[in-house]
Formats: sequence, C-alpha cells, structure tokens
Amino acid sequence: MRFLLDTNILIPLEDSQLPLVESLANFVRLANEHGHQLVYHPSSEEDIQRDTNAQRRQQTMERLRQYSRLENPPLSPWNIPGTSENDVVDNNILYALQCDAVHALITEDQGIHQKARNLGLSQNVYSIQTAEDWLRRLYERTYIQLPNIEDIFLYSLTPYLESDFFSSLRYDYSSFNDWFRKKARENNKAWVAWERAGIIGAICIYVQQDDETITEEGLILKGAALKLSTFKVAQGVRGKKIGELFLKAAFRYATANRLDNIFIHGDKEKQPFLFDLLEDFGFHCVGTHPGSGGRDSVYLKKHPSVPPPEDSAPPFEYLRDFFPHYRHGDDINKFVIPIQPGFHKTLFPDYVSSADRMQRQLSLFPRVSDVGNAIKLAYLCHSQTKRIKPGDIVVFYRSKDERCLTSIGVVESYETIHDAGVIARRVKRRTVYSMRQIEEKAKKPTRVMLFRLVAHFRDPLPLAWLRQNGVLTDKPQSITKIKNNRAFDLVLKHGR
Repeated sequence: MRFLLDTNILIPLEDSQLPLVESLANFVRLANEHGHQLVYHPSSEEDIQRDTNAQRRQQTMERLRQYSRLENPPLSPWNIPGTSENDVVDNNILYALQCDAVHALITEDQGIHQKARNLGLSQNVYSIQTAEDWLRRLYERTYIQLPNIEDIFLYSLTPYLESDFFSSLRYDYSSFNDWFRKKARENNKAWVAWERAGIIGAICIYVQQDDETITEEGLILKGAALKLSTFKVAQGVRGKKIGELFLKAAFRYATANRLDNIFIHGDKEKQPFLFDLLEDFGFHCVGTHPGSGGRDSVYLKKHPSVPPPEDSAPPFEYLRDFFPHYRHGDDINKFVIPIQPGFHKTLFPDYVSSADRMQRQLSLFPRVSDVGNAIKLAYLCHSQTKRIKPGDIVVFYRSKDERCLTSIGVVESYETIHDAGVIARRVKRRTVYSMRQIEEKAKKPTRVMLFRLVAHFRDPLPLAWLRQNGVLTDKPQSITKIKNNRAFDLVLKHGR
C-alpha cells in the first residue's frame, strides 16, 4: 500500500530538533518492514519552502529525498482565486487521495480531517496513532488483549491527581483539581484503564443525575440520566478501543439501571475523534453546556429502556441510534455463522468459554453479561451466501469444542472483495486477522462483513438444543439462514 505523508508528519520525521513520537517511529518501521511505500506530495515542498528558518528548511528538503515523490498528481479543482496558501496545499493533498493516487493519508492536521469528513474521504485519512495501530493489528503475530477497565471510587485516584495524566485537564480547566476533589467527596465513581501498574491510561467519570438541565438553551432531561464526564484516553493506550469500551460500559450501566438518556459535554475542537466516536454510536449535539461560554457542546444519546417501534428507522440506523436495541422482526433476515475456536477467541476475547465458566470471577457489571473490548468488529469468510445486507442479524456458532451459539451481532456491511489491500483497508482497526491471513484468504473471492456485537448469550445454546427446536438441522458448515422468526425468538428467549 502507498501512504501519503502530510507535511506535519514529514517535518517531525526529518527535524532532529523535534522529539520523534513513538507511534510515528513504529508506524514508519512497520511500513518499511512490510514493503509499504511512504510518499509525499509536491505541494509539501512548497509548504516546507515557506519555513523562515533557512538551515532547517534546507535540511528538511535534503532529507525529504529519501521518500518517494508523488509524480504529477492532478491539481485540486477546489482551489480558486483567494484560496489561502495553506488551503491550496491541503486541497491538493486531499484531491490526490480522492483520485486514488494513494491508499491512505497520514496527518495530524485537524483541519484536513474535517475537510476529509465533509468530502466523504475520512475512512482513508488516519492520525499517526490510528495508522500505527492499523499496521500493528495487521502484522503482529499475537493478538493484543485489550486492557480491562475498573469501576472505582474517585477518592482512590486522588493520589494520582498531580500526575502527568491530568496535566492537560488542569491546563484547560484551572479549577480541575478542586472539582475533582469535590466529586470524590460526593462518592462519585469512574471507569479506569491502566496503561501499566500505577499509570492511568484512560478515565471516564460517570454520575447518575435527576431532572438535569443539560443545555444553555434550557433542555431538561426528565427523570434519571447517565452523565459521562472527564472522558480522556492517554497517548499510550490510544488505538486500543478504550473509548469504545467506555461506551459499552455506559450502555450496559444504563440498561441495568433503566436510564433512558446518556449525555456528555466537551470541546469538540479539542476532542474531534471522541465526538466522531459518539456520533457513530447515536449521540447527537443538542446545544451548549451551561456556564461554558458556548465552548462545550452537549451530546445526547437516547437510550430507551423499552425498544422503540421497529418501523421508526431502517435496520442499521435503528441499531446505531438505539443500541443495544436492534430490529429483529419478520422482515429482518437472521443467519448462523460457524466460527472455529481459535478465531472465536480472538474475535470475542471477552466471551467466557464453558471451560472457564466455573472459574470466572465476579463481573465488572454483575447484573449484565461480561464487558468486552469492542463493539465494531469484522469477519472474513469464503461463504457462497450473497444475500446478507445491512441490518441483518448474525448469530455465531462456536464449532468443534463447544458446538453452541454464543454471540449475536448486527451487520453493518457485507461485500465481496478480491484484493488483499482493499480488504485490509476495509477491516482496518476492526481486524483480528494478520496481513498474511488476509493475503491467504484473498486468493479466493472473500466475503467481508463488518458488524456490531450486541451481546454474548448468558446461556450458550448447544447443537442438540438447536436441532430439537428446529433452529438448525445439523451442525453448520457455512453461513446458514434461520428459516423462520419463531426459531429465532426461541434463541433469544433461551439464550439471553
């Protein structure tokens, strides 16, 4: 694959006076080791030439030659008289991506990320951290178990209050320490992921509030709601889906406590990736936070304890807006997908097998099923089935050892792809497959399914039960459609 490096990536690579970010160094190492090409756009030369430091400018230009120059890329038609010099460069770089001159663009420029979203190019624009994590997932030999989160009282974290982890929060909010101590005295709690022993990697403080006025415009949430605050993921654990894990914890907490609303506020300009994640899981901006001077946006997710009518939205949009509710009426197809134990273990690291069930410790959320590491996942196969579409339901059957239905998800997309590079781009950070495995699968037309995990069954359903109740006639060898809704209703009744 060809990666286009933006100017703000090139300068830290070449300027010996700037510290090299570990994730950037690792990304370059992985790209070089596995034969990917790092290229720069000619417009970046113009960008570098505007550097007023002559010595640094000359050194950067000289060192730039070790990378491949993108030859004769088309100039952006978005540049018109009056377009600023910086915007001309950004537009040229993005237009090269749109014209398929490269597979992906790597940049830390939030303005380019926003333009990419507006142009529908964001799926191929990466930050350093996400690009490095993508390559790690493709090439590392062993799957990295995502760190678990702890549910702890804030006063347990007071000894860490002066640590570097909280520095940016103190910088943005001068009274942060006083606020934190006040919340600790109020017995508030947080979900925490540790980067390593004694080092906080991520935190999400949460609190249940009643009849809260959440916006400057006067929006009141009637009854109890879940508020998420101080949602921060440190550099050392980014790319490991900790933010997604926090959201899963929030959804399950709200479900267990029958809370119909979840909300969060923050500065979208300073946390664009967080708010992109929130929007992807059904949060919507509803106004500005009281007392923030218009700085903080408030994002609200409706989380009804009773599923809304199934005709209120198309199947996948229904899932996104009302997760963990999903449509499963007669008009929704349901499929059983067989999966070998090894792939099952890596795809669903949070699933507890029957062998482990007797030894399992108390769950983080004892009233609900175990907290997994991710919601958005990918599955590859060579099934003959072409009929799967967004919104369809998939139930995973663990073959060979347990021989039972274990997990349920909803399809986001399903397509046939022949090229390993395209598959890798499509599954990107959702994948549990190595690049070698993807290349091996791509020797034949490969079905690529992106889906969202809804839950694991509390009581996995064995093959004998499935036969007895007409869900399956025999053990599935490939993707198998569940023929009627009555059989699926029995699966839900006895499995969850």
